[in-house]
Amino acid sequence: MADTAYTPPAVWTFDSESGGRFANINRPTAGAQVEKDLPVGEHPFQLYSLATPNGVKANIILEELLEAGHAGAEYDAWLINIGEGDQFTSGFVSVNPNSKIPALLDRSGPEPVRVFESGAILMHLAEKFGAFLPAAPAARAEVLSWLFWQIGSAPFIGGGFGHFYAYAPEKYEYPINRYAMETKRLFDVANNRLKDNQFLGGDDYTVADMAAFAWMAPFVEGTIYNEAKTFLSIDEYEAVGRWAKAIAARPAVKRARMVNRTWGDESEQVRERHSAADFEGRAV
Repeated sequence: MADTAYTPPAVWTFDSESGGRFANINRPTAGAQVEKDLPVGEHPFQLYSLATPNGVKANIILEELLEAGHAGAEYDAWLINIGEGDQFTSGFVSVNPNSKIPALLDRSGPEPVRVFESGAILMHLAEKFGAFLPAAPAARAEVLSWLFWQIGSAPFIGGGFGHFYAYAPEKYEYPINRYAMETKRLFDVANNRLKDNQFLGGDDYTVADMAAFAWMAPFVEGTIYNEAKTFLSIDEYEAVGRWAKAIAARPAVKRARMVNRTWGDESEQVRERHSAADFEGRAV
């Protein structure tokens, strides 16, 4: 069935009523809308985020570094409520001019360093601590290829499939079919790789797995985009399922998925994280 025909105007203009679920925060402009400083804690790393798939990536590497004994990776995680527009405050924009989570302020050196975009945060921390990213050229290239594969594919899954299937104010067959096809293709790419490899980069768990897990695991678990797991027949991708379940069982990942979380069971929410004590009494 063809969707209702739409003829684009000669010049596009912004209509705040057409943005669907996130219409109140989506704008065609950048920059701060409110003057407000960000909170700052005592640790070397200040993370400003929310536990969306992209946000969880940063949580995972920080918790994995701490799990591996890198005490210098201690961090404060501050909640950025994107539904309320926290990402448009002057403080947040100073760390991330793109007004997206996650954003990281690295204060471990002589001068603070801002890092924004989830892939950049993963690489920055992996290189800083010499962990979860191989040094050997061939192995490093393989891991980085899978990392950037995930970074490049996320918009098709989230802004594409997720938006039109779950969030758009009206359902249209063409965009849902288009992005369902691409999402399934991406799962098939990962599944084919994981049939013969324990992890995306090969034998070792790396930043590539952290990035891809954050997006793929919710589909495997059926916790994202309503009935997407059934709609996309995610159980077909058995190797992805095996990989996702193994990573989800890691103690650091269990903790990471709680950080800056504001939905679901309260026992799984650590709205702000300032020390390991914030996880006490939780199933991690």
